Amino acid sequence: MSQQGGRPTGHEDDWWGQLYDDTEDAGPAAAPDSLDDRFASAAGTVNTGTGVPAPRAGEEDTPPTRSRAPWEPTQATTGPPGFAAGGAPPGPGSGPPAQPPDIASAEPADRRAAGTAPGPGPGGTPQAQAGETHPPAETPADAAPPAAEAPPEPPPTRTPTRVDLPTLPPGPLDFVGSGPPTYDAEPTALPPADPDDLDDLVADTVLDGAHYGSCTLRAASVRGDSARFRGEPRRDSLLTARFGTGDHALVLVAMATGARATPGAHRAAAEACHWIGRAVGRSHARLAEDLRAGRRGDLKSGLHRLTDRSLGKLRASATEQGIDPEEYSATLRCLLLPADTGCRTRVFFGVGEGGLFRLRDGEWQDIEPRVLDVTGEPVVGFGSLPAETPEGDRLTMDLGIPTPPSPYEAAPEPPREPFRFRASVARPGDTLLMCSGGLAEPLRGEPELCEYLTDRWSGPTPPGLAAFLADTQVRVKGYADDRTAAAVWEA
Repeated sequence: MSQQGGRPTGHEDDWWGQLYDDTEDAGPAAAPDSLDDRFASAAGTVNTGTGVPAPRAGEEDTPPTRSRAPWEPTQATTGPPGFAAGGAPPGPGSGPPAQPPDIASAEPADRRAAGTAPGPGPGGTPQAQAGETHPPAETPADAAPPAAEAPPEPPPTRTPTRVDLPTLPPGPLDFVGSGPPTYDAEPTALPPADPDDLDDLVADTVLDGAHYGSCTLRAASVRGDSARFRGEPRRDSLLTARFGTGDHALVLVAMATGARATPGAHRAAAEACHWIGRAVGRSHARLAEDLRAGRRGDLKSGLHRLTDRSLGKLRASATEQGIDPEEYSATLRCLLLPADTGCRTRVFFGVGEGGLFRLRDGEWQDIEPRVLDVTGEPVVGFGSLPAETPEGDRLTMDLGIPTPPSPYEAAPEPPREPFRFRASVARPGDTLLMCSGGLAEPLRGEPELCEYLTDRWSGPTPPGLAAFLADTQVRVKGYADDRTAAAVWEA
């Protein structure tokens, strides 16, 4: 048999037809012969007096003796001898139970004619409604009246107990700054979809996290307010992956941002993350060993080659697609976390815009490697430029920056890809933050956002996934780009 609304198959149609369609229906019976019909017929015969002989002379005041109907229970089924159905045991010396008068016949005629419902009878039992007749209940004539029930005791009075709830930290905010941003806080429009290339769709939000060794990782990527309003895909891409097992495992966090105002920006960012992920995955054993041994030189040169190779493949892919390599490009930032508890070296590498920050002792430090301005405490490396020549001479920070030929000519802009390498030794209680330009710019330009994240992320325990996502989505007027962030809490 097919389901309702379904399309039956041929085999099921044959079976259904043989069982039902080809069988002649005998039709309804001439006389009612159901169980309800039999019950109604027998009840009408007993209650209307049909078939009951008339009383003999001199017996008008004696109630007729009624025979038990086949469906009425017997004493054997209602209780031990001497007990009536639903009644109480007779008292000592009591005679046989007397038959009470029929309740329906005792009802006033005017009430039966009006068809009103009778009120409750003795003992709180409702009387039969008009037009209804029931067999009389068999109760002892001299049964003792039911004892009056004692009023229920009032419930004990409970004294309210005061409970002091713990003070909770302030909840997440919608925005900080002088006023609300221009766009709505929630997505408005979806990006256009190609039915033949649904793998090209990008989710509005990506959220991930993990706990390895002495650190807790939280990562999120959120579409910006302007892209949500215009129905554009998220240009940021996020990849979190673990390679290896045990203490030899290596965790990689890669984030990339496609070029602005280009149709394939989200694809370029995704390809950059996947290529660097494959390169790190194939070399994860050597990289994890270099991290534990503190081989800064080997890490720096090796990760530079991996970055250049990945971006080179991205340019080659643009050439194959007939796209300008400048349009099919992406910034790339990566973080390597060893799972070994005894290793606290954290390595950042990549190129392009974004930010590296450290929250230590309640203060934010910008640890982004710069050529013109190096801030924060000394760390393992300064970036791609060497700190001194092979002969041992210290290099000045303005090396490689040409001097303007005249004071009326503007100085050239800093290189587009300043970030290359950063290695840091984490301390217990530190919080490291790597983010794309969509979050780095408001962190550098809005002090209130830094204060808010300081209060939220300085607690004894790292935030959960949902709380971290809410914190990274706090908006600032004038900053509407995609936001991608990865934060590490050191135990």
